[in-house]
Amino acid sequence: MTAMMRPDGEPSIARYLKEPQVGPTAARIVLGAQLRRLRTGAGISREDAGRAIRGSHAKITRLERGQVGFKRQDLVDLLTLYRVLAPERRDDYFELADQANSAGWWHEYSDVLEDWFELHLGLEEAAALIRTYQVQFLPGLLQTEEYAQAVTRIGYPNAPQEKVDRLVALRLERQKLLTRTDAPRLWAVVDEAVLRRPFGGTEVMVAQLQHLLKAVQMPNVTLQIAPFSVGANAAAGAPFSILRFAEPELPDKVYLEQLTSALYLDKQESVDQYTAVMDRLCTEANTPQETADFLHQLIDQLG
Repeated sequence: MTAMMRPDGEPSIARYLKEPQVGPTAARIVLGAQLRRLRTGAGISREDAGRAIRGSHAKITRLERGQVGFKRQDLVDLLTLYRVLAPERRDDYFELADQANSAGWWHEYSDVLEDWFELHLGLEEAAALIRTYQVQFLPGLLQTEEYAQAVTRIGYPNAPQEKVDRLVALRLERQKLLTRTDAPRLWAVVDEAVLRRPFGGTEVMVAQLQHLLKAVQMPNVTLQIAPFSVGANAAAGAPFSILRFAEPELPDKVYLEQLTSALYLDKQESVDQYTAVMDRLCTEANTPQETADFLHQLIDQLG
């Protein structure tokens, strides 16, 4: 799928203004990509564009990558520089900028939300497909409240209970993504060791496993267990996620969460490497039906 073009060759952004599911993060990236097209189409360097908005080429780079919000005056000056002068065309860009600068639902949790994770929430909201491989904890989108309490406490051992409760509330709010009308598809591969760790105790873990059995009945959720027998060539040493988007301006992104930060990779070579690893994992892991059988057996063992 490619972006629509106007008869004069200018990319059209009208389609994005008709899609309310495009959240602020996606809108910011889309707008940045459109501005990059306008700049290169006009034969203008990043340095010259930066001077036009009283900034540097680095600022233009951040804007074009969707890493920062858009000030209206900067957008006015860039559109003028790029010869986008028709009022109706400029209004489309201003409207998309308003959408990009709007607050996502997660801003309600800004008191506990790490900046590096905020971007992931925005990308997750915009994704059409989320593929994830987990080796320590179950995916946040599939956790029960009690399980989330247990694993959050591990990550924040000295935090007051109020903060832990807020972080868990954020995670539960995030899970609504899977039940909305235009819900993305979640395809998760989980290492067997994750299910062998009874976080929160046996009762909590049994309830969590039962929750997983219900979750896999959803048409947009696929869960596979990677047993200990999975070969070393297929297994990955660290958790990662690959997010794919319906929007043509949004490249696939690999998300690598670390202890106090995260990496976001979107170079095609990196995405291809992680996709190949994920494909091998899915091939060697238990099928969804075998996974369901495994969950039943584990519940019986714990019970």
